[in-house]
Order: sequence, then C-alpha cells, then structure tokens
Amino acid sequence: MRLATALAALGLATAALVPACQPRSAPSEAGGSAKASADAGESQILARVGDRAITLGDYVAALNHLDEFDRLRYAAPERRKDFLDEMIDVMLLADEAREKGYDKEPLAQQELREILRDAMLKKAREGSPVPNAIPEGEVRAYYEAHKADFHDPERRRVSAVVLASRAEAEAALQAAERVSEGGAGQAERSVAWGEIIRARSVDPESKADVPIDLAGDLGFVSPPGDPRGDNPRVPSEVRLAVYELAQVGDILGRVVPASGRYYVIKFASRSEARDRTLEDAARSIRVKLARDKAKAKESEFIEQLRQQFPVQIDEAALSQVDLDAAASPTPLRP
Repeated sequence: MRLATALAALGLATAALVPACQPRSAPSEAGGSAKASADAGESQILARVGDRAITLGDYVAALNHLDEFDRLRYAAPERRKDFLDEMIDVMLLADEAREKGYDKEPLAQQELREILRDAMLKKAREGSPVPNAIPEGEVRAYYEAHKADFHDPERRRVSAVVLASRAEAEAALQAAERVSEGGAGQAERSVAWGEIIRARSVDPESKADVPIDLAGDLGFVSPPGDPRGDNPRVPSEVRLAVYELAQVGDILGRVVPASGRYYVIKFASRSEARDRTLEDAARSIRVKLARDKAKAKESEFIEQLRQQFPVQIDEAALSQVDLDAAASPTPLRP
C-alpha cells in the first residue's frame, strides 16, 4: 500500500501513529512490533458516516488509487479534508444507490465486473519483469531479429497553403511560383511563402504566432505506405504529393484537392533516413518485452479460467443483436 510514502505526501507524522514512550524492541521482535504499529495506524478512524467508518488505511488506499498528478492535488495540508469529503460523498451516494437497487442494473454490474477484472489481471501480472530487468541477451536477440523495425525512413516536413476553392488555390500557387522564379535567395523565398500563407490560408494554425518562415507548417510525414508516418494534419493525398518533389524548398506545380480543401504544397525540410543502433533502441525494446511478458501472463491466466469454466457462444443469437437498439443507453430505474 506504500503507506509510508502516502503519509509523507499527506504530511502526517508517522510518529503520531506510534506511542512516544514505546520502548525499543529487541531485534527478534522488531518485525512484529513494526507491523503492529502500522496496523494500529491504518485502523485509526478519520471519519464516521452513520454506523460506517473511514480509517486512515481506507484514506491512504483511496489516495494511492489515484494517478500521480491527482495525488499531488491533495498533498497540501489544506486539501486533505477535501479528499476525505469526496470519500464521504462517494460512500453516501453509493449506499443510497444500493438502497434503490441501482447496483443490480446491468450497467452497474458490468462496471463492477470490469473493476474486478482489472484487479485479477493486476494479480496475474505479478512477478512480470520490469523493463530494466530484461536480460541484455534477450534485448540483443530481439534487436537482431527485428532490425527492419529500427530503420527510420526519410521523413519530410510539409508546409502548405490551404484554400477553400480551387480558384483560390490556383491563384496562391501562381503567387508562390512568381516568388520562386524571381531569383530571390532561400531566406527571402521562405519569408514570401509565409506571407502568402498568412494572407490566404484558411487553416486556423496558419495564423499561429510563429516565425513567418514556419507559417503553414503541417509537420513531418514518412513515405506513403509506412504505417509509422501518419500525421492527422496531413491528408494522404498531400503526403503522397510531397514525395513527388525533388529538393527541399520545392513547391509542387499543381494544386492537390484533399478533405474538402485545396492544398498548395512545399517540401519544407527533410529528416534523413537512419538505422537506430542497439543502444538507441534498447529502452523501447525493454519496454515492449516487459509489456509482452505481462500480457502473456494475463493470457495464460485467462486460458486457465476458460478451461476451468468452458465457454459456449450462441453464434446465431449473436448475429441477431440489434446494434441500433444497443446504442441507446438504458436509464437507471428511478
């Protein structure tokens, strides 16, 4: 339960949980004495709600259930009671819901099952290695067997003027081509391109407060077909088109229609292809292998349960489920 950590975060003095006059225990009794003190601390009652009690152990367990960010919200002394008040509200509302039979509703039962599922899967994962415990030889073997996964292809940064009509896009393209053909230097062309974007683009991001040469930046994409190169701001047609260009700074000589808009596209910059070394990839490999081992333990546990409790599915009945009706939530009974 990480009681000591939680007590420190809450600012509760552990000395308050142990009598000040308690004699020092003999070495053979130290473990039992410490456990007794911890048990006494956890059973300390912080609040009573009717005939129910919320103990320090309940409080710390609930606090530890939060993610790290939410726990920090309650670290300040003045916020301790806020969290206790929330626990009291949860207890009152949950008890009232049981009185009204809401806990018997299918949705409530399903959510309870999901909570219990997560608890069992957490138990099943116990003993799985953390990433740093994965042996070096296993990391190296995975790297050698999956070297293609650690090849990063060339990636290109897309800059674009986004217009609502083809006519507007054609006009923007002509303006951009005039700048390119005017003999200006690279820096001047970048500024002129940014000014075209600021003046004409309908993309809200084009108005962002960034240097003029970064106006219209849509981010990087990798070659079409590479699943790692998706970019939600770059439609597939635009992604394909930017790889038609030969050099950084080139502007595509045609308008590209995509997603109901019209794009004038510039090849803004390039990230060269590279092969990640074992040292570069080791951390991500360790995380993946640790996750795979935990998942394997979950699957093994579920398979044992399925063998213990055989599953039978009525495929015909399943095929008759009305998905439209299922999408309408069933209200709780008043």
